[in-house]
Amino acid sequence: MTTFKLPLISIVGTSKTGKTTLIEGLLPLFRKDGLRIATIKHHHLDFEFDVKGKDTQRHRAAGASTVILASPRKLAFVKDLNEEMLLGDIVSRYVDDVDLIIAEGYKRGNIPKIEVFRHDNGKIPLCMADSSILAIVTDKPVKSSIPQFAPDDYEKIATFVITNLHIVNPNR
Repeated sequence: MTTFKLPLISIVGTSKTGKTTLIEGLLPLFRKDGLRIATIKHHHLDFEFDVKGKDTQRHRAAGASTVILASPRKLAFVKDLNEEMLLGDIVSRYVDDVDLIIAEGYKRGNIPKIEVFRHDNGKIPLCMADSSILAIVTDKPVKSSIPQFAPDDYEKIATFVITNLHIVNPNR
């Protein structure tokens, strides 16, 4: 499995299975424990980040290949790419001051993952063919030896992540 300078877990699954909802449920628990979290959302299509008519969008429209928006409390940037950046490159270049990185997507990478699976989607769980999936969050049990959690088992899933990624909790 690919190793990173910081603990990283990717939440994977097909569209509309509850990946974002799971992350939303886990983040407050990690924050309550004092962990600093970065999230990286993978999107397989292009996206627009700027609001039409705002200065940063106008800069991009005028030809800037990188636009950075900075304030006293936040920093955001959009950079044109010739090809998709690997998750490891994104982490090594842009993430450095957190205790855990949660990615949403990157299901093809050889990285630690938790799959979110719904039986009504008519597909086979990814964990059947991907040994980097550490656990599955599912609405009904799956025939697999990996740990399984209910979709709303946020406390148990958070504990699983902290334990399996050997995250040092600053409040413990």
